[in-house]
Amino acid sequence: MTITAAADGSALGNPGPAGWAWYVDDNTWAAGGWDHATNNQGELMAVLQLFRATAHVDDDLLILCDSQYVINSVTKWMPGWKKKGWRKGDGKPVMNVDLIKQIDEAITGRRYRFEWVRGHVGHPLNEAADVRARGAAEAFQRGTVCPVGPGYPGASATDASLPGAADEIAPLF
Repeated sequence: MTITAAADGSALGNPGPAGWAWYVDDNTWAAGGWDHATNNQGELMAVLQLFRATAHVDDDLLILCDSQYVINSVTKWMPGWKKKGWRKGDGKPVMNVDLIKQIDEAITGRRYRFEWVRGHVGHPLNEAADVRARGAAEAFQRGTVCPVGPGYPGASATDASLPGAADEIAPLF
């Protein structure tokens, strides 16, 4: 079986209050965020949290993503960065290396593929992830509780160590 999920990030001001979300359906999604981060950090965190939430299942994972940066980071650039000690071809450090290293760890042994989707053009899964990521960023901007979603069936409860994790509340969407 294949799990199909969209992953998205949002930053108000970029950087600014930021959110991340992954979405399978209305009963299977998660979101979180930070007071201050970039859109790329939100996009990476959405993918990382999707891998973590589905780590207990042996299904293939199809990740719909509107971020070429994330897709290329994971599928093209990461092997070279690792060989160069997490440095780019020009010798400069890799941006967001902490999140990318965590993704590298989370994908070990997993069957996955990415599919690029154009953002903000009505793709149902991408739009649902976008609404939730933006909702998380807006919650941080307002200083209110961030909606975290129901998560993935069988996964552990919300991990309070995650950025933006909070007690589960009713979805705002």
